[in-house]
Amino acid sequence: MDSTRGVDRRRLVRWGGLAATGAIAAGVPLANAGTGHAATGSSRPDRIPPATRPGGAYDRYVARLAAEGRFSGVVLLSHRGRTVLSRSYGMADRERGIRNHSGTAFTLSSAGKPFCAVAVLQLAQQGRLRLSDPVGRHLTGFAPDIAEQVTVHHMLTGTSGMNTPDEDIHRVFRSRAEVHAYQERWARQAKLVGTPGLPNGFHAGAEAAVPALIVEAVSGQTYWDYVEEHIFRRCGMTGSAFHTRPRWLTDERLAHPYMTLADGSRVDALRHLDQGSPYEYMRDRNPGRAFIDAVGDGGFATAPDLVRFARALGDGTLLDRPWADVLTAAKLPLGPASFGTYGPSAEIVGGQWVIQRAGGNPGVCANWTSYPDTGWVGVILANCDDAPLVDMIGRETQAVTGATPGDGAGG
Repeated sequence: MDSTRGVDRRRLVRWGGLAATGAIAAGVPLANAGTGHAATGSSRPDRIPPATRPGGAYDRYVARLAAEGRFSGVVLLSHRGRTVLSRSYGMADRERGIRNHSGTAFTLSSAGKPFCAVAVLQLAQQGRLRLSDPVGRHLTGFAPDIAEQVTVHHMLTGTSGMNTPDEDIHRVFRSRAEVHAYQERWARQAKLVGTPGLPNGFHAGAEAAVPALIVEAVSGQTYWDYVEEHIFRRCGMTGSAFHTRPRWLTDERLAHPYMTLADGSRVDALRHLDQGSPYEYMRDRNPGRAFIDAVGDGGFATAPDLVRFARALGDGTLLDRPWADVLTAAKLPLGPASFGTYGPSAEIVGGQWVIQRAGGNPGVCANWTSYPDTGWVGVILANCDDAPLVDMIGRETQAVTGATPGDGAGG
């Protein structure tokens, strides 16, 4: 993996990918996930583009990556809830000879962050919190300026102005309670270094943790339990959960992360907790050291479950339509024609709306993309470092929309 790919992957994880890296040039922002804007040209709602079909351009591209040893995982394309393309490659657990398949669950890293935004909006919809609430309305122990000035909205848009100290990435956690206690202490060490509401160059991990802690304070449940009950179960995401490391090691349905070392060899990160990634953008990290994903982040999901989640964002399953619109409305310009929302990125490609979120970690690549105007959902899940996720997202979007790089709102 070269340094350019490292920079692209870092930006991909921070903002959701397609909008941040320019895998396909963006147009105007996504107003919401279910506006019903008329699609034009090659993106007619009922059309199944040849490139999306088995044997089509996207299928051949992914097969070539797998043959070259650059992709291990699952890709899925769904149109209006029906699977058009589903492919699985590589091993979920090499030691036990278990192959990846459509029912394999992969860890999501930042691709799971929108679960937190949905949880917050569910509670806002019920009138149990407001997006304008400052941190101090629900939580104690934060610096006075953060408690009084930083709101839920600021954190969900990444404009809190907070900065957090580096996490202890070498620590091997042994229980859910240990993870939770550490996250609470770490989040409360945040400092206000910018102006809330304005974009800044800081990446405050607490912007994911603090909203999740607010969900806990308001709901009375742990973040992990809340998401499993009110999002996964409500969507019928039966293969999704927040699994612990012991479960990850033993459950045949969970893909192990295969991390590339400096000498080019690959190891199962779960079985080599003493090893860390050599790449600058995630140096020394190992996802297996966490006993369970941090509050506000991650989770495990299968590709079909992510299709269910993406569709549930627009059909009233998770949020009433006005609140679903709040989730995906464009709120922050990320580039000339791309925008951040409360979790995904938002843009128009080839004349249709696109919402998308990616994540990555050593041995982990994940992305889900929704094309709400035409009813498409695409999922990419990988358990290797070498998957060219930025390019894969672009190829998927090109297959679905018919757009070529440089196409934007004009489609």
